[in-house]
Amino acid sequence: MTTLLVTHAACFAHETPPGHPECVERLRAVLGALEAEEFMLLERVEAPRATREQIARVHPESHIARLEEIAPQEGFRRVDADTSMSPGSLEAAWRAAGAVVYAVDEVMAGRARNGFCAVRPPGHHAEPQTAMGFCLFNNIAIGAFHARKAHGCERVAVVDFDVHHGNGTQAAFECDPSLLYISTHQWPLYPGTGRASEQGLGNIYNRCLPPGAGSEEFRAVMSDAVIPALEQFRPDFIFISAGFDAHIADPLANLRLTEADFGWATEELVKAADRLCRGRVVSALEGGYDLEALAASARAHVRALMLTA
Repeated sequence: MTTLLVTHAACFAHETPPGHPECVERLRAVLGALEAEEFMLLERVEAPRATREQIARVHPESHIARLEEIAPQEGFRRVDADTSMSPGSLEAAWRAAGAVVYAVDEVMAGRARNGFCAVRPPGHHAEPQTAMGFCLFNNIAIGAFHARKAHGCERVAVVDFDVHHGNGTQAAFECDPSLLYISTHQWPLYPGTGRASEQGLGNIYNRCLPPGAGSEEFRAVMSDAVIPALEQFRPDFIFISAGFDAHIADPLANLRLTEADFGWATEELVKAADRLCRGRVVSALEGGYDLEALAASARAHVRALMLTA
């Protein structure tokens, strides 16, 4: 079996205002990096549109309708202080969520070993009723709820190594003990959530890293906290919120990881999935705002996924 690369041209049509860090060039950098010869065995697939029913498992109809209402016909429409929509944004968001749903279906059917969804807008800041932090729909949460509803996965885990806490995923998961959310992130930092004391029903694990923390601290947290939490939970499916903005070169935060750290972390998560859930892993692009670091980190991440495919 192979590794899926799921994306869609619509994700390029989600335009952001000039100078915005979450720009079209990010996706170009990621996909350009994956054109190298070593990635020729990736199965490249166009993302379908998520259905309204699939989105509504996480976001109520009022949230979907509001985004449809405010989507502009031209120019930009501000959703919050740092999140905006252009005429192509809503279609991109439907496709981004649909990419994760499709990857889940393929992995569960045994047609793919695992998958990486190279999509934008990102998702992990989108709370059930609030678009924020560059995010409109919570792509990973939608995939997790789909794995439960469509495929009977009783226990689903998300590991989020983006430098920012995924407040949206936490909000979607925190009242359901069959869902596990584990986040490693810089603290303090936007969005201001993610303290270690935020534990939900015992299913939320926030592992905070101080500004300046690097490989040693990150790898210790992964080895001593993240992997043991997965082992204890024993999920039927593991999702990765693959944000690469903890890289030392990233302009929006202050951690000091390298692309090797993201590759190593991915290898460790895939090994855990092999032990716990038949290798079922789907990841989706979140942050990462230095284009060279983002490309290098995406290469390391996908390379690690392919090692076991």
